[in-house]
Amino acid sequence: MLQQTQAARVAPAFVRFVARYPSIQELASAPRADVVRAWIGLGYNRRAVALSEAARAIVRDHGGVVPSEPAALIRLPGVGPYTASAVASIAHGAPVAAVDTNVRRVVARVTFGVVLLGAAEGEVRAAADRWLDRRDPGGWNQAMMDLGRDVCRPVPRCSACPLASVCAFRARGGVPSVRSRRQPPFQGSFRQVRGAVVAALRDVRSATLASLSRTTQERLDRVAAAARALVAEGLVRADPAALSGRPAGRVRLA
Repeated sequence: MLQQTQAARVAPAFVRFVARYPSIQELASAPRADVVRAWIGLGYNRRAVALSEAARAIVRDHGGVVPSEPAALIRLPGVGPYTASAVASIAHGAPVAAVDTNVRRVVARVTFGVVLLGAAEGEVRAAADRWLDRRDPGGWNQAMMDLGRDVCRPVPRCSACPLASVCAFRARGGVPSVRSRRQPPFQGSFRQVRGAVVAALRDVRSATLASLSRTTQERLDRVAAAARALVAEGLVRADPAALSGRPAGRVRLA
């Protein structure tokens, strides 16, 4: 839930979700469509599909127990290197650095004296593993994430940094080069159409492309393209007529 979503939005959604699915077994046995409905308000609905599939894999392959090793975690749907390391270290105490963008920036500056864009990812990850506090890897990872988010920002607040006295970047008089990474506008985007289609399908068993076009106020061709993309991601199912873009074609949550 925290991938690409602010904690303030996640907190109430997490409480609702865990109340509905209090165990891996219950989540694994739930229809995927119900899991997508429970995901409402979080966006990036493909994450709900990955979470549903990961729960099923944990029950099927790991006896219903979340793996503790990063190598096993990373094989679960929707889990990448950072998430695997974060779960392994924070939940299980595994001595592995969870290197997200914020942590990479801190390590690159403090250790190598360079901005993030000038640092080799493999070298940064190896340096983070050497720097890791193996007595409390989960606490270390969370502290580094917080430091990168609140202090060692793209434009750093060096005066408030507890590592300022040992930071190679600051010692060299480094000046951050901020590159814009602004996401394209959501309004009018294809991502908005896809989200609108999923939202419209949450409250019905199925719908035609024509009715989805009316509900979302999007052109039929854009709704049809969104439906095909959502089918490819496992979020919805569509009959042949819908896949070919015919107005009477029907779509439903998978």
